[in-house]
Amino acid sequence: MNERRHEEKSGLEVPSTPVKGSLSRGMEVIKGYLKTLASGPGVYRMFNEKGDVLYVGKAKSLKKRVANYTTPQRLTIRIQRMVSETHAMEFITTHTEAEALLLESNLIKKLKPRYNILLRDDKSFPMILVTGDHDFPQVLKHRGAKNRKGTYFGPFASAWAVNETLNTLQRAFLLRPCSDSVFGARTRPCLQYQIKRCSAPCVDRISQKAYGKLVGEAERFLRGDSKALQEELAEHMARASENLEFEEAAIYRDRISAMSRIQQRQDINIPGLEEADVVAGYQDGGQTCIQVFFFRAGANFGNRAYYPSHGSKDELPEIIEAFMGQFYADKHPPKQILVSHDLPGQTILEEALCVRAERKVTIQSPKRGDKTKLISHAMNNAREALGRRMAQSASQRKLLLEVQRVMQMDAMPERIEVYDNSHTQGTNSVGAMIAAGPDGFIKNAYRKFNIKEAQGDDDYAMMREVLTRRFSRAIKEDPDKEKGQWPDLVIIDGGKGQLNIAVSVFEELGIDDVTLAGISKGPDRNAGYDKIIIPGLEPFQLGHTEPVNHFIQRLRDEAHRFAIGTHRAKRGKSVKQSILDDIDGIGAKRKKALLHHFGSAKAVAQAGLSDLEQVDGISKSIAKTLYDHFHE
Repeated sequence: MNERRHEEKSGLEVPSTPVKGSLSRGMEVIKGYLKTLASGPGVYRMFNEKGDVLYVGKAKSLKKRVANYTTPQRLTIRIQRMVSETHAMEFITTHTEAEALLLESNLIKKLKPRYNILLRDDKSFPMILVTGDHDFPQVLKHRGAKNRKGTYFGPFASAWAVNETLNTLQRAFLLRPCSDSVFGARTRPCLQYQIKRCSAPCVDRISQKAYGKLVGEAERFLRGDSKALQEELAEHMARASENLEFEEAAIYRDRISAMSRIQQRQDINIPGLEEADVVAGYQDGGQTCIQVFFFRAGANFGNRAYYPSHGSKDELPEIIEAFMGQFYADKHPPKQILVSHDLPGQTILEEALCVRAERKVTIQSPKRGDKTKLISHAMNNAREALGRRMAQSASQRKLLLEVQRVMQMDAMPERIEVYDNSHTQGTNSVGAMIAAGPDGFIKNAYRKFNIKEAQGDDDYAMMREVLTRRFSRAIKEDPDKEKGQWPDLVIIDGGKGQLNIAVSVFEELGIDDVTLAGISKGPDRNAGYDKIIIPGLEPFQLGHTEPVNHFIQRLRDEAHRFAIGTHRAKRGKSVKQSILDDIDGIGAKRKKALLHHFGSAKAVAQAGLSDLEQVDGISKSIAKTLYDHFHE
């Protein structure tokens, strides 16, 4: 598609009319572009005086669409405000309206313009990967870009759904879950083999051909051919039983049982619905929830709720259409998408998704039959989820107002950041930051900091490094504090010493409009008896039963959990590394041979040159490289 699209960019030259933000002057800016604007399809962007993108839109006719902004009586108050801020525009022409829609979706996801309907929760979905770069493929959970060779299945709505399916695959098809490095270093079967969850290809308990057959069966199961596969396994079980091979029959029985287990978990299963997404929306109180249910291989892979940001006057079908454009901008659309409402640009959206998927994709809004049950179910989930969110949001705002009172702030905090450090006697040190706001924890704003400069277990130096790096970057990237990256309140998990470090960092950076507070642990580190320390005030303690006290505890505990988890992951990664991994010329086979010969990496490091030369697969030059590495 990118090769076929023809682009014409006007640049950011501003028309001669001066712009100060008024509606009339904003319309004059837009009129200045109409004289030379093409009438074909394309995408337009509107910029404010600082060069920030206000809005991204697509049009079948750029000239007609942009001309609409010059008639104020047709514009809502929100759009009038946008026009009044418009200082410049930029255009890209495309061959078709479908290409314009794809480009618009990509730009909205990338630029996140203030006046567009925005998909705020944009996490990647977990998938299952059957690797294709090893003689004995591994089955594992995967997120992100598909840059590893193999076959991908999904998406799944949650990590739980993936873990359940992986558990079933191990029980039914005995595929290895271990990494290639662990596979290469094994000299005897692991516990997974003992509990009948792996066929132990690492120690040749199964041939490559037989293992390949298991892989093929697993892929058939994940593609939805489970019924035929179960029938075949049932035939094998019956044949083994007739031949009095009861142990083999029991293996087939267990595999059938494992496959049936995951199929029985499906709440809704419509015959013939092999690969589809169900998208349903519900609107109330100026807010919207969109539920997406995933059906793959004829099974329900779970659902996820989204709460797009939009204007108060935006209609639900328009919101769903904008959501779908952004949702599938970086995801492979399924063959069929069922939606709860007729979409205004459904034909163009369908065409755009066909271009993205490079095959046919259909969008339907069923009005009768079994598929309406799916839509109804999804809409009920959207309604209930929105109700829960609105109730939680009201409670959260009350708590934030209490935080404002307790911290003696001028306004309710829209963003709170909490900082904590974690290390083990000065090793694998990490800093962690979590964020929270009116909608709860802002998990896509969490940050971890690998400590680079602070030495040993100096907690003060670690906190100084973390805060300096965090806010130096904020000053550089968002000096005017307009991108929502700045907190209103910073809480330090520590006492007066830690807080003084934060005060000095803020003074050095010239930050004077962010409230600082420290949380000092109570007697015997008892939760609920913590002291709050604010610069210039006497430390104080909140009532043990006050809701705001529990809220601050939750913030601190979440920061502590995130810091500990990050530290453990870093420590675990360093523990799993072998001293043989960094030596040139030592791959999995030679590493396995060395460990098999000497018993441990430490023994390899202590071995003499002649001893290293005795190992199968280790030449004299490799032995010399090994010896020199450990005896510099």
